[in-house]
Amino acid sequence: MRVVIQIPSALRALTGNTNQVEVNAETVGEALAALLDRYPSIGRYLFDENQRLRSFVNIFINDQDIKTLNGLETRLKDSDKILILPAIAGGF
Repeated sequence: MRVVIQIPSALRALTGNTNQVEVNAETVGEALAALLDRYPSIGRYLFDENQRLRSFVNIFINDQDIKTLNGLETRLKDSDKILILPAIAGGF
């Protein structure tokens, strides 16, 4: 399946300022692995030392959180859009 991964502005410096990357993948996990093959330095921002998705990283497929689906094993359809959304914290 050909899918598009949308890269948030906070991580674009790691993808040569590309705002989206097309990959071939059957699952979300495969799509992220393909992204890491192309841009290895983004991996430490997405995954912890045990290769689990970091708790502050949210992944959406067509506006649906993968946590409500099948996580990284969620199956993809051709032309799906994957959004990586790191949580932002702050205060005064």
